[in-house]
Amino acid sequence: MSGADIRRAAADLLTLTLDSRRTLDDAMLTSQVFNTLEGSDRGFARAIASTALRHLGWIDTALAPLLSRPLPAVTAPIRALLRTGVTQLWLMDTPPHAAVGETVEAAKGWPEARSGGAFLNAVLRRADRERPDFARMSPLGIWPDWLQDLLVSAYGTDEAEELAKAQLTEPTLYLTPKADADAVAAETDGIVMAGGGVAVSTGSVEDMDGFASGDWWVQDLAAMIPSHLLDPQPDEMIVDLCAAPGGKTLQLAAAGAHVTAVDRSVPRLRFLKENLARTGLSATVIAANADEWRPDAPVMKVLLDAPCSALGTLRRHPEGAWIKREAEVARFPAAQARLLDAAIDMLGPDGTLIYCVCTPLPAEGIDIVEAALADGRVHREAITAADVPGFSHAITASGDVLTRPGGESDHDIFFISRLKKA
Repeated sequence: MSGADIRRAAADLLTLTLDSRRTLDDAMLTSQVFNTLEGSDRGFARAIASTALRHLGWIDTALAPLLSRPLPAVTAPIRALLRTGVTQLWLMDTPPHAAVGETVEAAKGWPEARSGGAFLNAVLRRADRERPDFARMSPLGIWPDWLQDLLVSAYGTDEAEELAKAQLTEPTLYLTPKADADAVAAETDGIVMAGGGVAVSTGSVEDMDGFASGDWWVQDLAAMIPSHLLDPQPDEMIVDLCAAPGGKTLQLAAAGAHVTAVDRSVPRLRFLKENLARTGLSATVIAANADEWRPDAPVMKVLLDAPCSALGTLRRHPEGAWIKREAEVARFPAAQARLLDAAIDMLGPDGTLIYCVCTPLPAEGIDIVEAALADGRVHREAITAADVPGFSHAITASGDVLTRPGGESDHDIFFISRLKKA
């Protein structure tokens, strides 16, 4: 494929994410032009799109003075190609003749963008001459204004900036071993981390040793903590609510527990079933609304990974800051409270419940738990350093876990609380 085809594919990914509000993973599955690429060409197109999304607020701010009209007024294909071009120039050290020339060629081959080729060429050449100093920009500027305000309000400017800085670095790829972490590390040339995960070099997951044989699955270190805190035992009955795509279900099943995995999304449950089949593990999979479904009898252990704003995974999914809306984020706490109430209802006396969300927002984490504690049906069982190897720095004053950036490893942001039924 030509260099223009690669730029066209990267721009198509940006259009699908930012204008059609799809995740980058979904865009890569559905983009016809992207899926004509192979090997390193495919990887370069993805890298351009991912880098643009990771720095989008900065890019758009720096682009604005170079344009004769506001960026939103530019047609979607040209807007995507502009972002594709300046990402190469400003953030990827692509030679200017390639970044400008091949991006303009991409416009010529894209009917919806062809008429804007001269405009695109002029702006990109000016962008090459007038390069921004991103080091002088606030890290918060990578996000939309509403998200900046939300996180500054929750944590103050300094901590919010640390959260933003974490997004600017490529995240480590972590694997959860089905059984032997040392064996997985040996076959993948990885490093065993505290808590049992294996850190590996980023690459094509499907091509890595041990994937097809089901020796491991991809899962962030912080995402491993909730299942560990349940201390699953062989033949124990455990309910995993909002379970898809199934990393925590796999952990519990690998420990020998009898897991009932409940999720309302049939497509996401399809991924869970595929992962169970690949790893040779088993679980009872149920498509149902977790706030309405109930087990036949109370159980002693429930894991609730509640749907949330997912703002703790922006390092891996930076498009989340742009495809979500402030009003959508504000609706999550009500649903989380209903789900937590349902999960408590499923527990027998002295049963254990793990509540977790992959977001730093107090309204979706500590506030939900404190409201549940107030009615007296559950009490908090404080998490200790011995419970969370490698994450002692993340234990809060209340005895919950909030894995903000820092400490011994890089990881996603999870809020986790362990509750016991009265």
